[in-house]
Amino acid sequence: MLLESLIDKATQLEGNTVAVAVAEDEEVLEAVIEALNRNLADFILFGDKEKINTILNLNHLDSKKWSKKLSVVHADSNALAAELAVRAVSNKEATVLMKGNIPTSVLLKAVLNKEFGLRTGNVLSHAAVFEVPDFDRFIIVTDAGMNISPDLEQKAQIVKNAATLARAIGIEYPKVAPIAAVEVVNPVMQATVDAAALSMMNKRGQITGCIVDGPLALDNAVSALAAEHKGIHSEVAGRADILLVPTIEVGNVLYKSLIYFAKAKVGAVIAGAKAPIVLTSRADSAESKLYSLALAICSVTK
Repeated sequence: MLLESLIDKATQLEGNTVAVAVAEDEEVLEAVIEALNRNLADFILFGDKEKINTILNLNHLDSKKWSKKLSVVHADSNALAAELAVRAVSNKEATVLMKGNIPTSVLLKAVLNKEFGLRTGNVLSHAAVFEVPDFDRFIIVTDAGMNISPDLEQKAQIVKNAATLARAIGIEYPKVAPIAAVEVVNPVMQATVDAAALSMMNKRGQITGCIVDGPLALDNAVSALAAEHKGIHSEVAGRADILLVPTIEVGNVLYKSLIYFAKAKVGAVIAGAKAPIVLTSRADSAESKLYSLALAICSVTK
């Protein structure tokens, strides 16, 4: 189990604390409790203290047992909970930020705050690490959740973010496939033009720590047989670790198709900030939130 191996790796990385913004959510707290049971990290829960404690009690959490690893901080509003959670990470009281029962826009407003936020000057991007049945490696899809229609410069930063994440989970020299509908450059298809430019930027040392080759269609990016049938020969074709999608719509459809049609498992983070951000959807399972926590902990830089 590839994602289970991330949990095992995360348990060996000591000293991590997760700040959860608006933690009064059953599945979020289910993931927190499971993470505590597996000794993944310590937690600071920000939000409505009464509601948080009610959910914890319903899940039979032994508060005395976890008193040194779990604390609850009351906040009267979503905005205040987001600010306190982000400040905790900014002040190094926590190493990971996690979204609870809060609109993404409210959390990101705190993340991007000039006074206490987590911006680094880099593009923030969403990276999803999939465990797909019958595949012997992780498949990383980016960006399915942050950048709507990234330009070439933004795509280059998205690739760098994803490659850094890939190396953090053990993919030493990730192979990146910029995805398009066809495998040849067509001037009227911007995805193919950008893909070729990214490949050249990689060859000239503007994008390092990975191999970029494209444009590639999805089939010949992940299937060596499909690449062979089409006569495509490269270090990436058929063996891609990272799939760079051209727009958020493509990423969103691919993300949900892998989950609902292929029954893939996933963990996801926002990369490019001062600390990893677990920004899961309300529809994500507690299991997926746990995998996302493990992924974030594995990608912490100290």
